[in-house]
Amino acid sequence: MIGSANVDFTVALSRLPRPGETVSGGTLLVNHGGKGANQAVAARRLGAEVRMIGCIGADSSGAQIHARLAEQGIGVEGLMSVSEAATGTALIAVDAEGRNQIGVAPGANHRLTVEMAQAHEAVIAWAEVLLCQLEVPLVVVRWALETARRHEVPTILNPAPAQPLDDEILALAGYLTPNEGEAGALSGRPVDDLDSAREAAERLAARGAGRVLVTLGGRGILALDGGTALHFPAFPITPVDTTAAGDAFNGALAVGLAAGGDLEQAVPLASAAAALACTKRGAQDSLPYRADVEAYLLSLRR
Repeated sequence: MIGSANVDFTVALSRLPRPGETVSGGTLLVNHGGKGANQAVAARRLGAEVRMIGCIGADSSGAQIHARLAEQGIGVEGLMSVSEAATGTALIAVDAEGRNQIGVAPGANHRLTVEMAQAHEAVIAWAEVLLCQLEVPLVVVRWALETARRHEVPTILNPAPAQPLDDEILALAGYLTPNEGEAGALSGRPVDDLDSAREAAERLAARGAGRVLVTLGGRGILALDGGTALHFPAFPITPVDTTAAGDAFNGALAVGLAAGGDLEQAVPLASAAAALACTKRGAQDSLPYRADVEAYLLSLRR
């Protein structure tokens, strides 16, 4: 795992504010987040052995994140601290339907360098699957994906938050997992239904990505594996907060693939973890444990 670690300040509101508007009456939750740390926790709670490479500030927030991840059993030797930047911070507004708006001050996450990460190359060589996102510098993500390929480690690239990616980086992604907005931005094809999701996935595959999994919220997952498109319907839930649902999906996908599963085995596990994450507030606090996911899947079969 290589990625970001943040402190999240989440306000639950009746509705999301419009530009220039203040919506009062909310409640505050302070939690730990960051796509990298969230995905590490998601994988760990599903039973995987997880090690993380990232960067935090030499401040109280960074110390708390480091301690919390270590308490969860995640290897944090690669989670380095710097004094010249604060730990990353996210400001999140969530409405009554679970939809969110997120603003991030990346801070120390953007101070991670290739030279710093290289000191922990053994973590990538050890891994069964490498999972990356885009909240650390792109040059570090490229190095991590190239290093994983050199060590014959399968890779998942969650291209979030959306930014332009060249074909060389896409070709390093064994599995590419954009949401509909990210798939549209990367492919140049707006995604608003299954047909457009397939077309976007095909464009990304043509640019070099391996298997492409477009996450579509309540419409489920559109997975393109070679020339075969698979649709996995979403599981039924009443959303409370969708923050970290994508991270739950990606962390669980990595667990399923590391265990030797194919997409038809790994995607339902990932989708169930994401669904359960939507039923609780917060980022890491919402991520389910393996027993919860298994019980949920069993209940759907009855």
